[in-house]
Amino acid sequence: MTGDTNNESHKGHWGRRIGHHLKTKMGAGLLVVIPAGVTIFILSFLFNLADGVLAPYIRKTAVFLFGEGGRYIPGLGMIAGILVIYVSGLIASNVFGKRLIHVWDRILSRIPLVKSIYSSSKQLITVFSASGRESFRRAVYVEFPMEGSFSIAFVTNSVSTPSGKKYFTVFIPTSPNPTSGYVLILEEARVYPTEFSVEEAMKIIMSGGIVVPEDFLAQKLQ
Repeated sequence: MTGDTNNESHKGHWGRRIGHHLKTKMGAGLLVVIPAGVTIFILSFLFNLADGVLAPYIRKTAVFLFGEGGRYIPGLGMIAGILVIYVSGLIASNVFGKRLIHVWDRILSRIPLVKSIYSSSKQLITVFSASGRESFRRAVYVEFPMEGSFSIAFVTNSVSTPSGKKYFTVFIPTSPNPTSGYVLILEEARVYPTEFSVEEAMKIIMSGGIVVPEDFLAQKLQ
């Protein structure tokens, strides 16, 4: 009886070790495979999207230039899309191009349905693009949605009253989709500093708090 009990205990011990081993290794594997898989999926989606949109025009151009013998090579749509973006950037970087874009903006802003979509998407790109990085000046804590609970926010603007009191405009993005959120105007005393950058704060929000700086939990509100 004693030998059988020890044998069963030994088997249970090894079973737990194997289970723990599989659990930890599978978890570590998921941390590697999922980000890589999501990256490949998004890149593949963008590749197929650009290739699918521009492919018909490239095929027609190939037939026009080389006749029916003209062949379409997969991937040319993606390359053409990159070239279009690059050329658009070149045009937008000079005085004449800026005037053209200004005229284009005015035209689209007068079309009822188009103006709301165009203006919203342009503002969103400006905020999250490299050129609009200054829109998020720094990451802060604010008491939201109730007193005693804190949310990560980004300072987007500041203003001082004639009496000298300073206010901050802050944007509190939702998680994990930071393209929507809340805009608050708060007194300076109600905006608390953090020790991490805008990029680190954005990672925390987009990961739902899973990805955090090493010293995040050790930080204290001043």
